[in-house]
Amino acid sequence: MIRQRIFAVLLAILLGAGQFGLARAASPQQAATPIQHLLVMMQENHTFDNYFGTYPGADGLPAGVQMPVNPADPKSGFVTPWHIGTSTITDLSHNSATYIEQYDQGKMDGFVSALNELNQNGKLAMGYYDGTDIPYYWNLAQNYVLFDHFFSSAKDGSTANHMYWVAGTMPQVQKGQQLASLLTNVPTIFDRLQAAGVSWKFYVENYDPRINYRNQINQGNRESQVIWVPLLNFDRFLDDPALSSHIVDLSQYYVDLQQGTLPAVAYIVPSGASEHPPESPSSGMRSVKNLVQELMRSTSWSSSAFILLYDDWGGWYDHVAPPQVDQAGYGARVPGLLVSPYARKGFIDSTQLDFTSVLKFIEANWNVSALTTRDANANNFLEAFNFTQIPRQAVFLPASVGSAVLPQKAPAYVIFSTYGLAVLLTLLAIGFAAVRMRRAHVTVKE
Repeated sequence: MIRQRIFAVLLAILLGAGQFGLARAASPQQAATPIQHLLVMMQENHTFDNYFGTYPGADGLPAGVQMPVNPADPKSGFVTPWHIGTSTITDLSHNSATYIEQYDQGKMDGFVSALNELNQNGKLAMGYYDGTDIPYYWNLAQNYVLFDHFFSSAKDGSTANHMYWVAGTMPQVQKGQQLASLLTNVPTIFDRLQAAGVSWKFYVENYDPRINYRNQINQGNRESQVIWVPLLNFDRFLDDPALSSHIVDLSQYYVDLQQGTLPAVAYIVPSGASEHPPESPSSGMRSVKNLVQELMRSTSWSSSAFILLYDDWGGWYDHVAPPQVDQAGYGARVPGLLVSPYARKGFIDSTQLDFTSVLKFIEANWNVSALTTRDANANNFLEAFNFTQIPRQAVFLPASVGSAVLPQKAPAYVIFSTYGLAVLLTLLAIGFAAVRMRRAHVTVKE
């Protein structure tokens, strides 16, 4: 079995010659890597520093950082990062105007002042959680992959970033326009998968099929379903049963795991156990733990990858000025975790990524074309995987405090050395087998 996997990698290197030698062409429903099932969950409103700012080895909170109360007045005082713990938080402003002030042309010094100007408590922006508050996530990071340069795609809130997640773009909506009117000719990753015959589903917690862009008035918090599930803004995904049938309640996820019908690509959004402030992260964390553990129990685990992301920064502080790849983005860094039997253990991946990197992986793995220039130019996250290893056995990690370890970032020479060793071992194995076959042939003739 090990020799077969090494030989498969060698063939991928010889035939593919893509990024890390793994981007070979895939026929419909056949993945180019061992990942046959990609599941991506989008949670809400946190930055990397807000969740992992004190995680050992990560690009977290700078030592001695101070945020001015008023960047224009040095005498206004400063706010330093503080541990939230069980303190009460509120939903901080996180629209595009707030982002522009907090970003302050890349100075990243307006996080307190922007909120104070809106009569919100600017000090909250400097709050952070640690391993005592979100222990399951820290345990996942210690055992799998933590992304510490994963950026939101847009300098905006949920609507824009969810659109980038599914379509690699956000149409410019003018005053009085409806987003749906601009989406007729905008392709999504699910259109690509549908055309290629690759299975997909969009799992929605507490899904109500009656709520879409046509009927979302007076629905209270349930209106957020239209934001978190962008497909509900597309007429074709509402009117064509061949497409609408793929948008299902999250309960179907557990049925698919039990029946072995998990699709190749699945998106997951919460609507209840969300980590959207003022909700406590603990409720969302428990929900994610259940999703991951049920995946681990299933027969799909050995060929799956589960990614947890957050749609925008939520008004919280993050010290890394996001690269400006175009007028729309990037926005601030968000937390990102990868859980897979092929994930590197305790690895911090510092590759520059954004939500269109998810599209990039899907496009490369299932051989479908790019949607926009954004996803065509996005970085992939293949470095987070080690496809030469035997799939790791599922382990249920506790939702309790564990001892943090210093993760090691694998240098490039280690990665290529690994593949070089695989090639060498395979050539030796092939040569040995050829010698044995020749000897057997000679013995038969004698």
